[in-house]
Amino acid sequence: MSTPTAKMSVLVGENFACIKISGRANFTSSIDFKTLVNELRLKGYRYFVLELSECQLMDSTFLGVLAGLGLKFAPGKGNEGGHAVELLNPNPRITELLETLGVLDLFRVNHGPFTAPAEAEGREVASCNPSKEEVTRACLEAHETLMQIQPENVAKFKDVTQFLAEDLKRLKAE
Repeated sequence: MSTPTAKMSVLVGENFACIKISGRANFTSSIDFKTLVNELRLKGYRYFVLELSECQLMDSTFLGVLAGLGLKFAPGKGNEGGHAVELLNPNPRITELLETLGVLDLFRVNHGPFTAPAEAEGREVASCNPSKEEVTRACLEAHETLMQIQPENVAKFKDVTQFLAEDLKRLKAE
């Protein structure tokens, strides 16, 4: 049984991109998310709002990708105005997971309605249909990021990263 990936839509304005994540954000949707953010960064967007009111849960891979984004845009990383990634309406479980992993401080967290500017344009985000090797690489990188950011995460993810590294090596050899 496969877990359905989160649905994502993006709304871009002049100075920001708002990504709405609905459902369960998992390892597969983390690749779509990372691809989307990288595309938006190439277009010059530097402020991201993640609207999470309909996001029930994030797995550790998605959390690792999100933490990597937060790290890239953390204050002092060319973003002198403060956090450039805002989490809007995360549920208590997602907030708790981010706090437990030691990465909550990478984000600005707000609650309340999101009002899009009239000139903002929205679209659904299509899946990039990643290969097993791409999924495995993304999972490994996300968990390594979590371990690099917070040393306490090493004990939580060292076995997972070892397994993923071995699996990735095997996939490359095929």
